[in-house]
Amino acid sequence: MALGVLAVHPEVRRNLRHRDPKVYVKPIQKLLGPDEETVTHEFATLYLASLAREFTTKVLLYAKDGVELLVECLKSSDPDVQKNSVEAISLLLEDFRARASVRKVDSGLETLIELTKSDYPAIQTLALDCLEKLSLDIVNREALRDLNILEECLKFLNKQDWFPQHTNCLRVLSNMLEDPETCELLFSSGGLGKLMKFLSDDETTAEARTAVSSAVSRAAKHSESCKIFHEAELEVPLIALLSTDNDTKVRAAAARALATMADNISSRDYIGRNDGVAPLVSMLRSDKDDAREAASLTMATITASNAYNCAEVFDRNGVEFLVKMLGDSRELCQANAAVALSNMAPDEVLRGAIIKRGIVTALNDALSSRNELVQCRAAAAVSVFVVDGAARQEIRDSGGLRLLVDLLRSGSGEVRRNAAWAVAVCAADSDTAAELTKHEAMDVLIDIQNSVTLRNYFTERAFHRMLDNSLPAKYAFTGRLDYSDRIPDGFFDCGQIQTQVRVKPLEDLCREEVNDKRPILLVNSVEIQPPSTPVPSSSADTEGLPESRQRSTGSSKKGSARGKKRSKTKRGGSLVASSDEEGGLLGGDVTPQPSEKLPEKFITPWDQQLEEWIQTVVEEVLPLATTLEQVVALAEFVAARMGGPIERGKLGEFAYELEISKLKMELGSNVIPIGRITAGVQYHRALLFKTLADRIALPCTLERGQYNRAWNEVLLAEEVTEADKEVTDDVDNYIQEMGDEIGDLETGRSEVDVPLDDVDPKEVVSKASTAISGGRKSVSIREDGGVSRRESGVESAPRSAPRTAQSGAAQSGTAQSGRAQSGVTVPELAPQDEPSKPDPPPPPPDFPPKSYVVDLIYRPGYLMRTDSVHCSYYQHLE
Repeated sequence: MALGVLAVHPEVRRNLRHRDPKVYVKPIQKLLGPDEETVTHEFATLYLASLAREFTTKVLLYAKDGVELLVECLKSSDPDVQKNSVEAISLLLEDFRARASVRKVDSGLETLIELTKSDYPAIQTLALDCLEKLSLDIVNREALRDLNILEECLKFLNKQDWFPQHTNCLRVLSNMLEDPETCELLFSSGGLGKLMKFLSDDETTAEARTAVSSAVSRAAKHSESCKIFHEAELEVPLIALLSTDNDTKVRAAAARALATMADNISSRDYIGRNDGVAPLVSMLRSDKDDAREAASLTMATITASNAYNCAEVFDRNGVEFLVKMLGDSRELCQANAAVALSNMAPDEVLRGAIIKRGIVTALNDALSSRNELVQCRAAAAVSVFVVDGAARQEIRDSGGLRLLVDLLRSGSGEVRRNAAWAVAVCAADSDTAAELTKHEAMDVLIDIQNSVTLRNYFTERAFHRMLDNSLPAKYAFTGRLDYSDRIPDGFFDCGQIQTQVRVKPLEDLCREEVNDKRPILLVNSVEIQPPSTPVPSSSADTEGLPESRQRSTGSSKKGSARGKKRSKTKRGGSLVASSDEEGGLLGGDVTPQPSEKLPEKFITPWDQQLEEWIQTVVEEVLPLATTLEQVVALAEFVAARMGGPIERGKLGEFAYELEISKLKMELGSNVIPIGRITAGVQYHRALLFKTLADRIALPCTLERGQYNRAWNEVLLAEEVTEADKEVTDDVDNYIQEMGDEIGDLETGRSEVDVPLDDVDPKEVVSKASTAISGGRKSVSIREDGGVSRRESGVESAPRSAPRTAQSGAAQSGTAQSGRAQSGVTVPELAPQDEPSKPDPPPPPPDFPPKSYVVDLIYRPGYLMRTDSVHCSYYQHLE
């Protein structure tokens, strides 16, 4: 008795823990035997109930079979013994290992269920508490279901005398409803209707309503249970609680139950069409954090893939409160609001209205949060709202791009993925991509791409989207500009670099000292006038001059400085306008006063020669009838400006490096405008071809190979004629004849399937050249990638223009099908006395365009199928 009373005090229990368990635990357990008196059992169980409050003692009691002894004491007729025993068991059940021990004891669960019918409320409460903890285990729930616990709980709820203990009973029922089998059993027995009555009954306490709502929320996590609840229209009493109950906890619990049920599509639509949105919007204005959090969670759920609910939220002015909630002090409110607004963004009308309410700026608060969930949801919201140009402009002005770049450095994979996707969407236009580059987005993405663990699809997408708006970096990293990549003014080719190296800005490259490395090729056909600076002048100096000449500064019209001597002034390593009276590198007739200092702002050097070439191409190449003619003419134009054709095997003797070195010394810079080069090889010519082709909308790529090799691919859709098909058969026979001498060649038709690795390229080129120069037979690359044969002495028509009737008459005996080496089909020649008729327009192609590589070095204008062996020789051999 004395130990039982003393053990209630914490200090006594603290002292007992330092003693041997054999002294203060085992002797007391022996007093629980059936031979002892009831008073002894009473104070012995009181003593053990007090010890069970300490965790270390719980372990000792569990190890010493204390659970079995206490369960036996539950069968005592003395209420004090029952109360002390059930209290001790309730404390021991906080350890999950004890839950299985109670189930294994004979009639342990049945005894606890019987105690719920006790006449003493304290015993009822403790028994229900034990059942609540036991029902957390799935095996115990199955055992309790076999003991008809649902029926016992419903009977308990029907007794009004036990009303104060209804909340505890509902908690037990809440745990039991986690199993779909229990929900089906409850629905079939009519018990679900009694739960709905608890929700709608005015006499039900707030705690009971909260418990029922929590039970529904937990059970609705299973799709089968949620379907059962929806069939019973359980949403109706929950919606009623949102608008009628004044207790914040009840409304929050009902909102969470609706949020869980809204995972079911039918239930989600039912909530919206039964006035469930209006009370949720009113809860968003609540000053209680729990109510706002629960309402925002329900909003995020009911708006998912439901246009009606999204429109309903907008009509109820819920958007304004959701936008304000992005800056809420409650982090979960921020995350839920971001999700709800993102769900509404697919509707273009709603998205525009939400943007006008300032969501882009409001998202900055969520992006700057320290909570990873908020960061993730905010970045996802950015990705769906910045699809409009106005939204991208707003995020640039509000500083949100810097926050997105910071999220790319996050250690959370989900945050990093969503931030990368938002960056990819923001980089849809060049202005936003340039702003992201200022915030080091490209550098961060490069670091991520170099990491095996951090790299993923979203970061790769963001990286390539950034490259699409920074073509110099794209060409340097990937070595390819696609058909859709149009080379702009200001583009520069700095050579192939690894992703570990950063691409320097053009200004920094211009400021570098001249070195012996590969030059940087610049494309810029636009003249940029230097910033004007006011120059004081007297009235006598300007008297009699026109008003335009009386200004302190002025600028000449475009091209007025052409033909004048151009010079260059090195200011801080950058190319700027010269201050001499003849005009600088950028042109213009402005001569600053000697006392003035030119601005240090960098100005991209102007390539006047390139501008003239572009004008020539637009006037002469663009009007040609077919794409094929344009390609051939443009290839010949590029080759003529870059030193002309080069004989095969003589490329090493082509003195282009000396010309490049002279230009670097003349300009005092490693950056050379492409128009200043008069002797160029593959990578010079390919860049010029791509630049000019983009100006006349000619589909063309730019691809880089090894050892300063580059080439262009073009798309052609011209139809192959029957004459060409006959030649193909002839070529196949010829290739078979040459097979013993030079090996098997692969035609564009790929009829001879020989791997390229099995062919010695140098031997093939050498013997093919011998065959060509020997006069026996000559070969040329046809448009379809095959090889065309012609006898020696037979000349083909010029490649740059269609063959006329007069020129064809002189050669009528030499060409049956009238084909050109470039692949241009020449029509059958007509007599001179017959007037020439214009050719009918070609029929539209009925097959997809094919890709060809343009020869700009050896035979300018020749086209090779990209899958042919000849194309491979051009790309990899001299």
